[in-house]
Amino acid sequence: MDWPHDPDGEQGSEGMRKYGQAILAKKIDESEDFPLAIDEFVAEHGEEPIRINHERVVSVAELFENVDGEEFEDFPAFHTAVGSAMREHGFWDYDPEAENHDRQRA
Repeated sequence: MDWPHDPDGEQGSEGMRKYGQAILAKKIDESEDFPLAIDEFVAEHGEEPIRINHERVVSVAELFENVDGEEFEDFPAFHTAVGSAMREHGFWDYDPEAENHDRQRA
């Protein structure tokens, strides 16, 4: 796919390779954008690339195909819903249940 900008470039990841929700968070101004309507957010950013991991890049629109809800009152609600959708639909590599299962917490 031809992206409107390089997902690893300055506009895509602030000059460094950042992934998933870190990139989405940079598209939101907590003090001005909430409540946030999903359809408006996707209309504005839907074609932009989001790097999921070192191999995979998807569009904002593709990530939001599975996000429940129409509007978010605040950033924590947005972050929770997007994170849940990413985990449930294969956009999240880290599995806390499988990773470090033998580590003890301090």
